[in-house]
Amino acid sequence: EVQLQASGGGLVQAGGSLRLSCTASGFTFEDNTIGWFRQAPGKEREGISCFSKSDGRPYYRDSVKGRFTISSDNTKKIMYLEMNSLKPEDTAVYSCAAAVGSIRGCVIRKYDYWGQGTQVTVSS
Repeated sequence: EVQLQASGGGLVQAGGSLRLSCTASGFTFEDNTIGWFRQAPGKEREGISCFSKSDGRPYYRDSVKGRFTISSDNTKKIMYLEMNSLKPEDTAVYSCAAAVGSIRGCVIRKYDYWGQGTQVTVSS
């Protein structure tokens, strides 16, 4: 059984930083795709950053380019989302997800496994 467990959310002031972690069990990152998504109140879920080792190029949503960084520790099966220069509009529930195989980008319907969300709140 595949399980993803996200953590690291919290309340931070604008300009601050947070690092989200997502621990996977029953799933290997090698040859598969990992990603971070978020959903703000009243809005649809959107892809933030996704990465497939076989593809080699991480995808970032335009609004987070230069501020967020996706990474992973394949041995520990943990993926990370480093978030810097946070803005109030980054406030959302952040979820991690994984897809079997190499997926380019953050196409939500292509992701097979989802972790529960962690709340990120950025105050102005």
